[in-house]
Amino acid sequence: MARRTSLEDSGCAIARALDVVGDWWTLLIVRDTARGVHRFDELQRELGLSRKVLTERLRLLVEADVLTRVPYQERPVRYEYRLTPRGRALLPVLVALQDWGDAWVLGEGSTTATAGQSSAEARRMHALVGTRVPGLRLIDDRGAPRDPVAEDTPYTVLYCFPGAYARPDAHPPGWTDIPGTAGCTLESRTYRDRLAGFRAAGAAVHGVSTQRPDEQRAFAQEEGLGFPLLSDAEPALITALRLPTFRAAGTSRLKRLTLVVDRERVVRHVQYPVTDVAGSVEDALSAVRRLGAGADSNEG
Repeated sequence: MARRTSLEDSGCAIARALDVVGDWWTLLIVRDTARGVHRFDELQRELGLSRKVLTERLRLLVEADVLTRVPYQERPVRYEYRLTPRGRALLPVLVALQDWGDAWVLGEGSTTATAGQSSAEARRMHALVGTRVPGLRLIDDRGAPRDPVAEDTPYTVLYCFPGAYARPDAHPPGWTDIPGTAGCTLESRTYRDRLAGFRAAGAAVHGVSTQRPDEQRAFAQEEGLGFPLLSDAEPALITALRLPTFRAAGTSRLKRLTLVVDRERVVRHVQYPVTDVAGSVEDALSAVRRLGAGADSNEG
């Protein structure tokens, strides 16, 4: 294999960063480890590249302190590859690349908080059904780390939204001009008003945005939500599930979508795009009830 020119002596931070992650396989390995794929054979199966190439890329990422090797078996010793703090700091880079690809490669370049029913984004989201949410923690509106999937209920409804604010004048400039941003307050209020129905059906409700926890706390208190809002500012959940985003006011924002996840962390239902904000809450409740009824019939 031809050896690429090293950029390690460059004084440019972009060049130095590309010296570490400038190969496309390297970034795809980071993408898949963020999705919860940690073992050599799993990575090879997901990426479809040779053992030799994968071995070399993993070695380079470990040497660069992007990945660390963690033993999971003693005899023979076998390792998983986990992102280090330095590696997790690359997640916003992946989100920016995905956002650019969704907008400019797969789309027409417009800024939007939604997508077409037949779009590549919609197909990617609906393909999540049957996949697992990897173990991770998000910071909730109280400032505490929390699993986005509730452990004490059969189902969790994760509704992802661009941003909701306690004061209308706190919205970023031009917010209402972006298709799909309107309705975040209505959506949260509707989940609040239907919360008893979700709990009776065996589901917890968690709202997710990329806002700061203090912004979420102010909104939750103003609206008396009664369920937690989670901040994916890192963005751990976005990269784990390749959730669609857009940029507004210099910040990556989640597009509006809803996931129903079971206790085993398996995605059972997806709503994307969400075109009827209040109606989507009723659809999510109906989905939870259908899933619960199916589980009861299977047990019987």
